[in-house]
Amino acid sequence: MKWSVHELFKLQAKGLTIDENVELNELVQSHPDLLKLSPIHVIGKADISSEKVTFHLQLSGVMTLPCARTLEDVEYPFQIQSKETFLLQSEEFDMDENTHQVQGEMVDLIPVIRELVLLEIPLQVFSDHAAPQEGKDWKIVTEEEQKNKIDPRLAGLAKFFEKEDNQ
Repeated sequence: MKWSVHELFKLQAKGLTIDENVELNELVQSHPDLLKLSPIHVIGKADISSEKVTFHLQLSGVMTLPCARTLEDVEYPFQIQSKETFLLQSEEFDMDENTHQVQGEMVDLIPVIRELVLLEIPLQVFSDHAAPQEGKDWKIVTEEEQKNKIDPRLAGLAKFFEKEDNQ
C-alpha cells in the first residue's frame, strides 16, 4: 500500500483502485486492550491530480478485545469509511486530520490505516454471555429486592412497632 509519486502520476489517466488485505500485527503487541486483529480488508479508489491524491477508503475487519465485566474475549467487527488526502506540492492547503503532506517521494497508506484502526478501538465492550450473578459474599440484586429487604440491624425495631400496633 505504498506508491511513488511518479507511479501515481502514471495512473492519473486510468485511476487507481484498491482491494487488498493488510496485516497490522504490531498493533496487537503495542496496544494493551487489543488481543487479536484480523487482516484488514481495504477497498477504495484514488483521485489523482498534479497537486494531490485523494483516497476514498473503506476498511473492515474484526478486533478481539476483553469484556469489561468478565475479561472474556469479545469479537468486535468494525467498518471505517475515510477520505484521506495527500498533498504532493508543498503549497498551503486547509490542513486537517485527513490531510497529509507527502514525505519524500512515497505515498504510504499503512500509517494512515494504522491510525484509523487505533481510533476505532472502543473504551469498553461487553460479552453477550451473561455475567455471573453471585459469588462468594456478593450477589446482584434488583432494585425491587433491595427496596423490600429489611436491614438486619433494624429487624428488632420492626418487632417493637408490631407489638405496639397489637395493643
